Formats: sequence, C-alpha cells, structure tokens
Amino acid sequence: MFVQIITAKVTDPDLHRRQLDTWRRDLKPGAKGYLGSTGGVTADGELFQIVRFASEAAAEENSTRAEQGLWWSATEAALDNVAFVNSSDVRSFVGGGSDAAGFVQVMEAAVSDRARFDELLTEFETKIPAHRPELFGGLVIWHDDGRMTMAAYFASEAEARAGEAREMPDDMKALDDEWRSLLSDLRFYDLVNPELDSA
Repeated sequence: MFVQIITAKVTDPDLHRRQLDTWRRDLKPGAKGYLGSTGGVTADGELFQIVRFASEAAAEENSTRAEQGLWWSATEAALDNVAFVNSSDVRSFVGGGSDAAGFVQVMEAAVSDRARFDELLTEFETKIPAHRPELFGGLVIWHDDGRMTMAAYFASEAEARAGEAREMPDDMKALDDEWRSLLSDLRFYDLVNPELDSA
C-alpha cells in the first residue's frame, strides 16, 4: 500500500466540501489503484487526510491526470499551509481502518526506537481488543525522517473517551508506559466527523 498524507488549514469550508464531493463524483471513477481515504477537519480548522493507493506508481499516474490537476488547483483556493507526506511503509493493527468508524484520532510523533515500538504494538494487539472493544483498529505510517503517523478508528468519540478513562490492567499499563516513553514531539488531530471512503 502507498499512502499520501495531506495536512492544511481550511480557509473556505464550503469550497472544500464542494471539492470533495466533486472528486468523489467525477474523478474517483477514473482513479486507477485508488483504495480509499480517511480525512476530516478538526475543531480548529485543520485538515488531515490519508489517501491510499495500491502503489506509488498508481498514485503518480493519478496525479498526472489533467482533470486531477484542474481539480487540485481549484481545491487549493480553500486551503493554506498545505503539506504532503508520502509513504509505502505502512502497517495496520488490530482490524486496520474501518469505514464504520464514527471517530478517528490521529497522532503524529517522533519515535526514538522503532524496533521496540513495533514489538510493543504487536503485544498490544493481543491484549487491547478485550480492554478497548470500541477500537476497530488503525494504521501506522512511517515518514522518511523517522516520524510516524498513527490513525486509530473508533466506534464513536464518546466510546473512545470512555475507554481512555478506564483503568488499564497492570500488564497493559506497563506496555503503555514504555510505549509512550518512546514518543516525543506529539501532535494530535481529532476527527469527530470523519470522511471515510473505500474504493
């Protein structure tokens, strides 16, 4: 899987909404290799979008379509401070992403020890479904600079917050404490009305 992460400040929400609708109606049918997307706008107007393709070549082919270029030129008028991250280094956990999610929490962070991070995530996968049944799963996307983005898909925000508040079993708490010790320079995007789309 190849993903492109797009972040920006939304300056014209109505135009942005119309452009999303236009893409899905007019451009999506011709987007070869498109697998789906997860996105949304935070309460303070920050756009976060993960667009999934079968391969980097498919993503590049889509970006060179004339209609895609025209669409993006119009879409940029609704955005400021646009940034992109491309990656083929993607891992799913638990059940992966889900279009049934009512809430998606995204975390971006620097990771001091990727190997240990991966080991701890594998351990978590065996334990967390019993403790956090509202978590459908998620994706971990690695950046070239060693940072990572994690998107976690939940049934709803209310259930996710209730799950956060529950006390962890001792073995899970130890894992969680060590996992958090590997992270720094954290940034969160809470997508309370996520836009979820699969091909």
